[in-house]
Amino acid sequence: MTTAPVERVSRFGGADDDWLRCAGCGEMLYRERWERTLKVCYECGHHARLTVAERLGMLLDDGSACRFDADLAPVDLLGFADTKPYPVRLAEAQLRSGNHDAVVCVSATVGGLPLVVAALDFGFLGGSVGSVAGELIARAARRALADRIPLLIISASGGARMQEGAISLMQLAKTGQELRRLHEAGVLTVNLNTDPTYGGATASFATLGDVVIAEPGARIGFAGPEIIRQTIRQELPPRFQSAEFLAESGQVDMVLPRESLRANLARLLRMHAAPTAVADPEPSPLLTDVGQVGEIAAADLVKLARDIGRPTTADYCAAVFDDFVELRGDRTGNGDDKAIVGGIASVGGRTVVVIGHQKGHDIAELAARNFGMPQPWGYHRARRLMSYAARFGFPLVTFIDTPGAYPGVEAEQRGQGYAIARCIEYMSGLPVPVVSIVTGEGGSGGALALGVANRVLILENAYYSVISPEGCSTILFKDASSAGRAAEQLGITPRSLLRLGVVDGVVPEPPGGACADPDAMADTVRVVVTSVLAELAGCEPDDLVAQRYRRFAGIGSPEHQSDLKEGAR
Repeated sequence: MTTAPVERVSRFGGADDDWLRCAGCGEMLYRERWERTLKVCYECGHHARLTVAERLGMLLDDGSACRFDADLAPVDLLGFADTKPYPVRLAEAQLRSGNHDAVVCVSATVGGLPLVVAALDFGFLGGSVGSVAGELIARAARRALADRIPLLIISASGGARMQEGAISLMQLAKTGQELRRLHEAGVLTVNLNTDPTYGGATASFATLGDVVIAEPGARIGFAGPEIIRQTIRQELPPRFQSAEFLAESGQVDMVLPRESLRANLARLLRMHAAPTAVADPEPSPLLTDVGQVGEIAAADLVKLARDIGRPTTADYCAAVFDDFVELRGDRTGNGDDKAIVGGIASVGGRTVVVIGHQKGHDIAELAARNFGMPQPWGYHRARRLMSYAARFGFPLVTFIDTPGAYPGVEAEQRGQGYAIARCIEYMSGLPVPVVSIVTGEGGSGGALALGVANRVLILENAYYSVISPEGCSTILFKDASSAGRAAEQLGITPRSLLRLGVVDGVVPEPPGGACADPDAMADTVRVVVTSVLAELAGCEPDDLVAQRYRRFAGIGSPEHQSDLKEGAR
């Protein structure tokens, strides 16, 4: 195995002309300024292509990169010739690039943290994936697995290399199985997809990362747009196959401008690194005895829980945690459900996965977030993040605040019940600590989909119910006017829920409620979360699952009902 240093570039190569025309907006750009902005147009934001050397120089710590397996070279196994023989095309590409093939592999650091990088060069036969390109990506994955350090794959590819026939096609399987091994071992894989990323790349290594990042405007897809037009005889929608289009379709976690890539990559590496120290928790204000919890009229509680000023999941993500990186999409192309917010975060020295329902503080945001009522693909996204927590051994923290799952025609067509049921089933077997907090409305199965936890907590002015009071009143009392009466009888208050064993503790709110002092509320939630996570930290995975099983298996059992009756005497 050969190694050689990769020089970090401080200036990007180009023509001697002082001016150039932007391929995005057509404006004339001063070359020196354009190069200083990392070849991003300072008028329209168009991201021009970078060479592999430029890309690595932009991302990696100075002097940290060490190239490996640079001597692998492709062989013409088929005697292929189009307008030129394949060996001639290879020789020309090798002369232009200075590399034997379209992939450059390095070990390096970003922010002082190690990673392995496999970067594709579109300038080498369109970044096409042949036998050597596939082998290099596979070797990079094997090195990441052996050293248990993250793998970054930077894609710029037209797809599989036709000049190598079925040998090229088999590289999709080769690289796919290597990423599967990384997933099973809990080794982070990150995709950075740049313009363009197509064909065999997207059908294998370019979309299998734990985190998928794309540059603005990057064209990403399986079949090229011209092939699609010719096949279906239809005009394609605006921005079709752009990074932004894919983000809206739920297939990309984030679209990041080039200038922020290095900082965000460093954040991801830091949050997946072994913790250096975990802070001792402060004394928890959690109320766990029914006598500590004040009673409130259920109808008044419902109004407080629905107050538009109450902190949302996004607010808690920003104020409770030291850092938060949102991960978007369900990866199935259904969409990016704005009623669910989730990602990875750090608190008290621990990295956790956070998932929560998201409402809003004004009518526009409420409408955009569907009033916190998820579609099936929102729950699929939640389950994807639950899997993320399990794979990396991160505790899971969920925030529950929803009137319920969205009751629409499309939701039913897409399997709303199944999506909720799969979340409930999956949460029950998670081998990590799970803490759920009802922060506002806990509406039916749409809430429970995020609530199968080792510790279920509720804020002082929140409620948890099998159905909304209005729904109960309509069904049982024949109209919604008896919602207050229904709320009382449903036993939805924190005091009642604690007595019934549905929740394990009540989180006190500041005077005037959470909306009166959201900062104080966030501080309290932070203390409670760190305290409960510290309590669960010593539990083995099997014990966590067994504990969760016993908790929910016991609710409503004959023994549970007997205990409640005895306590009521």
